[in-house]
Formats: sequence, C-alpha cells, structure tokens
Amino acid sequence: MGVLVGKQVPDFTAAAVLGSGEIVDEFKLSEAIKGKKAVIFFYPLDFTFVCPSELIAFDNRFEAFQKRGVEVIAVSIDSQFTHSAWRNTPVNEGGIGQVKYTMVADTKHEICQAFDVEADAGVAYRGSFLIDEDGLVQHQVVNNLPLGRNVDEMLRMVDALAFHQEHGEVCPAGWQEGDKGMDASADGVASYLSENSGKL
Repeated sequence: MGVLVGKQVPDFTAAAVLGSGEIVDEFKLSEAIKGKKAVIFFYPLDFTFVCPSELIAFDNRFEAFQKRGVEVIAVSIDSQFTHSAWRNTPVNEGGIGQVKYTMVADTKHEICQAFDVEADAGVAYRGSFLIDEDGLVQHQVVNNLPLGRNVDEMLRMVDALAFHQEHGEVCPAGWQEGDKGMDASADGVASYLSENSGKL
C-alpha cells in the first residue's frame, strides 16, 4: 500500500454526480479543490452494506466540513448513473438519499489505482485522504472492506491541521479542538508532558 502523505494529490478527470444531483462528464479534481482543503474518500460499491452508513455519515457532517472550508468528494468504481440511482433511492430502501457532496465514477479503476487503494477484488478499500490548500496529502487512513470508518476522526484531523497552520504548534495524541498544542522542541514536549501526561 502506497503512502501519499507529504506528496501532491493525484489529479484526475472523471464523470461524476455533483451535490446538486447534476451529472457531469468531466469533473476535474484540481479545479474543484483549488486553494481549498478537501477530503477524498473511497468506498467499494454502491447498493452494498457498510458503504451507505459511511456515505450518510459524511452527509450528516457535510455542513461541519463546509464550515471548515473543506470539499468532500466520494469515489467508487460505479458509474455516474449508478451513483445517481443510489442517491435517488430512499434511505429506508437501502439508498443514501440526496447527499450534498460530489460522487465520482471511477469506472476504469484509474483513480483507485493512482491512490493505491484498489483491493484484489477490483473495488476500492475504504481509503480517506485529507488534502491541504496546496494540494498536498496531509493525512490518510485505509480500512479493509468490512471496517467502516470514523468520520468524526476525519473532522478532528481537519481541525488539527488548521490549528497547526494557524499556530505553528504540533498536535499531541488525542488532541481535540480547544486543547493546547505543543511547541516542537525539547522544552515544548517537557512542558506539555509535565501538565498533560496523565490525560494521554
């Protein structure tokens, strides 16, 4: 499995369903996220089991991502038409409803291969990537197919990145918004641990 952290996010152009429900033939990642933070998440297939819980979880927190200036983009190997059908299927019938973020169609598997999240079965692992305003990957996590991800953890990572960008301090284990950061120095770690080691 490749590690993209610290590298430029792989660009792509593909068909997609936008958050408005509009189907477009050419959604270009670099244009959509230019100058913004973004979360790109991969999932195996539409109309499956763990996947709808994750897509709904992202949708339920969509405003929280937007408030932080973060674009949310989902990717699977399904077509844009299957994405649209899933969006138009009610939640109580196994659909995801009118999710408010873009769903990309990776029908040629080129995107999941570029991000190195393609499973042996040909579908994507549950890969999540946090991209900064310069297009650099700052965080990634990849779950195996049976293991649903924690969307709140991605929000925590967004907050941690914003804190570091604003204050220059690093974020210790378990850092949450509102917590103190740590100066990246011997004195900084000694000071932080003397006050907080028991809480870790």
